[in-house]
Amino acid sequence: MPINADIYQKIIQRFGDEPLKGLIVHMAATQPDGTLRHIDVWESEELCAKAFDERIHPAVHATFAELGLTGVSEPTVNRLHLVDLRGTAVPAPDADADA
Repeated sequence: MPINADIYQKIIQRFGDEPLKGLIVHMAATQPDGTLRHIDVWESEELCAKAFDERIHPAVHATFAELGLTGVSEPTVNRLHLVDLRGTAVPAPDADADA
């Protein structure tokens, strides 16, 4: 069962203020059907797995239990390999770094 923005807000409130170790960037966007699409960039698969085990899954499971949601499966994970990254939020490459 994909989640909507209201359920998402309940989940992230359980994380607290401490950043997830190893999380570089997280984006959650509403899709046309009202469900959310998540894109995360992690420093490593190990730090991602640790965050899911220690913080994310406990928050998700507690929220689902509170809302009486059962039989919810894990979302599909697609590992992507970066080909290009650019934009105003991305620092320009250091020209002296290769020198």
